[in-house]
Amino acid sequence: MAFVITSPCKDEKAGECIEVCPVDCIEEGKDMFYIDPDICIDCGACEAVCPVEAIYMEDEVPEEENEYIALNRKFFEDR
Repeated sequence: MAFVITSPCKDEKAGECIEVCPVDCIEEGKDMFYIDPDICIDCGACEAVCPVEAIYMEDEVPEEENEYIALNRKFFEDR
């Protein structure tokens, strides 16, 4: 299981998450950041520093944000 970045990040892209990630699994997309689920070690460092509270454990993503689970995975599959 990995962390997922959701809609509050869209067009915000604060970037604190990238600075604290110990495994560099967060990448910048066109309008938001994405977490590579294959690299994420579930440490929670990104979640703790996100100023817009956009980051959740995959199984804790709010129902209305579930589409972001697939969007995060697709971002890395399409590269």
